[in-house]
Amino acid sequence: MEELSYYEILNISRDADKATIKKAYRAMAKKYHPDKNPGDKEAEQMFKLCNEAYQCLSDDKQRSIYDRYGKEGLQGMAGGGGGAGAGFDDLSSMFEEMFGGFGGGGRRRNPADADKYPLDMEIQLNISFNEAAFGCDKEIDYTYKKACEKCKGTGAKDGKLSTCKQCDGQGQIYMRQGFMTFSQTCPACHGTGSAATEKCSSCNGRGYEEVKEKVTIKVPAGIDSDNRLRVSGKGNIGKRGNRGDLYVTFYVEEDKHFVRHGSDVYIEIPVFFTQAVMGDTIKIPSLMGELELQLDVGTKDKQHFRFRGEGIADVHGRGKGDLIAQINITYPKKLSDKQKELLQELQESFGIDEAKPHETLLDSAIDKIKGWFK
Repeated sequence: MEELSYYEILNISRDADKATIKKAYRAMAKKYHPDKNPGDKEAEQMFKLCNEAYQCLSDDKQRSIYDRYGKEGLQGMAGGGGGAGAGFDDLSSMFEEMFGGFGGGGRRRNPADADKYPLDMEIQLNISFNEAAFGCDKEIDYTYKKACEKCKGTGAKDGKLSTCKQCDGQGQIYMRQGFMTFSQTCPACHGTGSAATEKCSSCNGRGYEEVKEKVTIKVPAGIDSDNRLRVSGKGNIGKRGNRGDLYVTFYVEEDKHFVRHGSDVYIEIPVFFTQAVMGDTIKIPSLMGELELQLDVGTKDKQHFRFRGEGIADVHGRGKGDLIAQINITYPKKLSDKQKELLQELQESFGIDEAKPHETLLDSAIDKIKGWFK
């Protein structure tokens, strides 16, 4: 993969001023920060590159060398060679503004105020094909988290926390490599900057209790698999009593006869070959009951017949889809002598050209092939 320049990494032009560089770095660092992308190796690498790019381009001396000689010209500068660029303090200050001040200072949020779990929560709900097509009311049994009252959600006995020894209460660990500074969430306190001196006996140090609840939701007609519905104020409850939202992700079960594709519905219709030949009129099932299907004379296998507006309602209110009937022509598995006689008589009634089209076509092909070997 082609290596990106520092300007490309921060998505800025080569003549960008320091204010533009700093603004671009803030946006990119916030986007790729490990805390916002847990387990994403690609985001982690981009975060490191953003740090590297900012430290170079914010230093006039390093930027001048980089513009003339590229990264090779920066080798051996040991973090900027005494320049006045962005060092650890500058980066820490920015992180403090963007992520609540984990780098230290007056803006840093008290770790005791942080919840140990996200307030929003998500569950999956399985519904039948017809429930999704027409909508319904569903009662959901689920379990949400609520901050432990005895430890006030800290997980510590009597709510008493001590400063994390590994990160000295900052919640982040910083490392220097040459002129680059990297940070990661403290593995000991998971970014809170504090640890329980003794576990709360009521919640066993988890900081929350689990509560069962029922809620009835109105499933709109046309909902589909992977669609999400937000139920406001039914999520987890935090330390300060604020409650998140419950997100319901749907999985729609398959139907035995109907196959859904968006708002359109497909159904396979078995048709005997004589019905297809004659263009019979048959009744077929639809979502609302029955429909009459007039076959074409000589209907082909897999041919589609579309019924406008007989599909599923669009969940956003943009009309209804169609019902598409796909023909599956069937043939007799056995023939009696009488049936063979009747079919033979029928075939002969069409004449040789129509009843045996292969003879005219293939005879000329055979004659041509014989000429290849003379």
